Amino acid sequence: MRHIRSAPALAAATALSAAFLATAFLASCGTDGPPPRVPMPSNVPTSPQFADSDAVVAALGRAGIPCLVTLHTAPEGASTTECTATLDGRTFQYEVAVFDLERFSRDEIGNAIATGRTVHHQTFVAAGNWHVAAIDPEYAPRIAQALGGVVLPGDELKIPDYPLPAIPSSPRFDSVESLAAALDSAVGCEDHDADPGGSLTCRTGSRVGHSPNCAVLRLHPSDADRDHYLREAISHPAIPAYLATGANWSVNLCDYGLADRVAADLGGVVVSYDGN
Repeated sequence: MRHIRSAPALAAATALSAAFLATAFLASCGTDGPPPRVPMPSNVPTSPQFADSDAVVAALGRAGIPCLVTLHTAPEGASTTECTATLDGRTFQYEVAVFDLERFSRDEIGNAIATGRTVHHQTFVAAGNWHVAAIDPEYAPRIAQALGGVVLPGDELKIPDYPLPAIPSSPRFDSVESLAAALDSAVGCEDHDADPGGSLTCRTGSRVGHSPNCAVLRLHPSDADRDHYLREAISHPAIPAYLATGANWSVNLCDYGLADRVAADLGGVVVSYDGN
């Protein structure tokens, strides 16, 4: 059941959450064998091909799309690079993957793309032996033009229009760091890890005797952006979410038992889904 609670509210039992990152593998198996493979779409060209993800990043850089590397891996037969870029004052992320066609067929690559498009609603740019996951689909056409690929849109993620509580118009925070300082005063917010996309992760619990746990802090440019973020957070079946939120901010808490305290101390409300 999805709960909407104003602070202060009934005390919630402390719980620990696990964050699951679903990954599209090139091969999958189950008790009844692998599902039918989805081939590479016929409109995806067979070239250009790249030696590795670094070569794709270099080509994008020459086309004016920069890459601040946040993660690079080179598993056998492939290489991947996760990037953050800033264009026209806006920051976005993309993920590059290049495959050795002697190890993986184009249809295996196509099957991985299909999983990402349908299960994770991700937009891709693809050609040859590579694909780029465009975390912000708005930039996919520019990436495709730079690399000679085609855009493969992800299936639309339909988020129900869950009702939200009356969210107070103040206090507002000027920066995610000032939000972190307020959270630190309330329940602790240590070991800051700033995301290039603008959010900040920290460890909570030290000021109230709770075991350390994570929280993701975010400022929102508009009420519509905030409300969309809240509804998306509580829309995943069987995955609980407890957020404290206010005027232009939200705190997504891994320690669910802190939600009421954080909302009360920061002057906000709680939006939550218990996973049922």
